[in-house]
This record gives sequence, C-alpha cells and structure tokens, in this order.
Amino acid sequence: MSDADGEGYLSRLADEMEAVQLQMGAELIGHARLLLRDRKADARELRYLSNRLIEALQDALRIAESRGGRLAVSDECESDGPTQTNEGAE
Repeated sequence: MSDADGEGYLSRLADEMEAVQLQMGAELIGHARLLLRDRKADARELRYLSNRLIEALQDALRIAESRGGRLAVSDECESDGPTQTNEGAE
C-alpha cells in the first residue's frame, strides 16, 4: 500500500513517532505535577520543566495540525452545517 492512503511505511512510522511523542508528553505531565507539589523545587528545576513542557506542547500541536491536515475538505464542510448569512439583519 502507498502512503497516499495513510497505510504505507512512512505513515506508520509517523504514527509511531507521534505515539511516542504523546506518551512522553503524558509522562512529563506526571513529572510536572510531582515537581510542582515539591516546595523545595528550585528555579533551575522549574525552568527546565517549563522548557520540556513547551517542547511537549509543540509536539502535540504539530501532531494535531498534521492529523487535521489529513481530514478531507469535504468532511469538514459537511460537519459545519449550512452557512449562515446576515442578510436581512439590518
């Protein structure tokens, strides 16, 4: 099968990489919760955590945009329902 149908080697590789990135983000959230409960955490640790959280959020946004781009345009139009206009509203 080709990558055009989302079943090819590159598509599977991308899906696996996305899964790894999302899992790492989920684990980072757990670590962040623990660190933020620790009143002894210093600024250096919190800065490091903040940078890793930013990276995880960037990965998640990239994945969301990538998956959103895979949706067919016709599917998006049908789900939005009829277009409403403001004719006669004046």
